[in-house]
Amino acid sequence: MEKTPIVNKFLEFLDGRFPDAKCELTHKNLYELAISTILSAQCTDEMVNKITPSLFQQYPDFFSLSNADIEHLKQIIKPTGFYNNKAKSILSLAKVVVENYKGELPLEMEILVKLPGIGRKTANVILSEYGTPSGIVVDTHVARVSKRLGLTTYDDPIKIEKDLISLIPEDRWGKISHQIIHFGRQICKARKPECSNCEMRDFCSYYKQQ
Repeated sequence: MEKTPIVNKFLEFLDGRFPDAKCELTHKNLYELAISTILSAQCTDEMVNKITPSLFQQYPDFFSLSNADIEHLKQIIKPTGFYNNKAKSILSLAKVVVENYKGELPLEMEILVKLPGIGRKTANVILSEYGTPSGIVVDTHVARVSKRLGLTTYDDPIKIEKDLISLIPEDRWGKISHQIIHFGRQICKARKPECSNCEMRDFCSYYKQQ
């Protein structure tokens, strides 16, 4: 099936249902967004938002974080899960940013993805909020929705992203992931999706199999 009509319908649907969708990680600046995004791996945004006020009060920037005691960091971020690896990642990131970039996180994809704790997904989140989006954030919701609508056949996030950026206008890259994430959380859920409440169901492989 030709994908352009599906994409156009989907964009119209998302704008109608989720016109104000945005990043739900609470942050006041680039530093806070970067750290929060790393902590959000395998964790809900709500949980991250609960622990970051204390974290950022004690470590308000990369300079202070670079001097943190790792055991203290672990205790603060423990509720987010995988805290041993996350503590190492954010501490290593802080040290590299301070030593190599004067405490300012660079806003280039090719540099970001080489930094500790930052993969392409995290880099896309950062650039969508503070730079020029160079791709589309692909999380579990975006992957699931994209496959159900036939926008991709892949499971690999990088391949899914390539399919999406070939279909979605560049001026939508920054916002589209937030809209799809809201859609995935509220309607197109992994289990028991609310197909009766979805205008995209006629294009959906999951719905057609019911």
